[in-house]
Amino acid sequence: MTRRLALCTGLQAAGAALGWAQEPVAADSEDRPTFRVKVDMVVLSFTVTDNKGKYITGLRPVDFRITEDGILQKVSTFGEGNKPPIQVLDDGSTRPIVATGPAVKAVPEAAEARGDAFVGTNVFVLFDTSNYMYRGFVYASDAIADFVRGLDRADSVAIYTFSRNLSRAASLTRDRNQAIMGLRKAVAGDDAALYNALLLALRDAAKVPGRKVVIVFSNGPDNASMVAPDDVRAVAEDEGIPIYVISTNDVNRDAISSNVFKRISQRTGGQVFFAKTWQKQVEAFESIRESLGNSYTVSYYPQPNPNDGFRRINIEILSDAAKKMRVRARPGYRPSRTF
Repeated sequence: MTRRLALCTGLQAAGAALGWAQEPVAADSEDRPTFRVKVDMVVLSFTVTDNKGKYITGLRPVDFRITEDGILQKVSTFGEGNKPPIQVLDDGSTRPIVATGPAVKAVPEAAEARGDAFVGTNVFVLFDTSNYMYRGFVYASDAIADFVRGLDRADSVAIYTFSRNLSRAASLTRDRNQAIMGLRKAVAGDDAALYNALLLALRDAAKVPGRKVVIVFSNGPDNASMVAPDDVRAVAEDEGIPIYVISTNDVNRDAISSNVFKRISQRTGGQVFFAKTWQKQVEAFESIRESLGNSYTVSYYPQPNPNDGFRRINIEILSDAAKKMRVRARPGYRPSRTF
């Protein structure tokens, strides 16, 4: 989903400073903007675990019941891990997705020809290269490189680095060597504008079809951003992009950043890891890789709903063992508004 209108005022100044193009807004005779609610296809990624944290795989579309504000939704597509997604028909049966039609609108022609536009995960890695990361910079770079090498062959990865400004070190690619080459060009230094950089990364990720996640590798403190972390979190929540955070800082040393990381990850369906040592960082990346490989992704076009505010999503598992299962997903989203 596109950025909600409620954020426009708060982010307008920051957007200008970050180089966003501003579109003129039409007003009525009383200088009050009129708008309509626009609801696009919702993409929802989530994981299911048992009471011991073990991932539950092999579930089918008929095993889930998804509602928005209590309104039952009809699932259009369903995918598990990095397997090709399937189309869910009205009678509950399924069939392979043909790479045509609105579900693949804006997909590059080459991807349409391969029929793999929605296969795998688009992973955006956001690497903190500020002066806060100076001491552990080399180890952090190695941990990210190992993570990139271990991604599923169907996954695509982009490497972004940031200190005061964002650098797109490697565009979204399945070429692991290209991604790592971009990573190795990063240098440490300058202040940290984490939330500015995260917002720009989310805007890039939102333009890509299919499943996507953002992974933030950071020491934590932010001393240069112009946007508030909760505004950035709301954008990720509305766009349906899970945020995974690996913090090299002590969870108790910077309570403000730690709490922000927890809130951002939980509200978007991601996870947060506090990993001071290189070994813990490698373990955190392995946990993220496992989560991506065992997640489910569904899409649907929302049923009519008069609520133009926050719409709460509920995923119910239709199984006798459902009480022993836990779903990790974003709690909902706000439909976009257009003038």
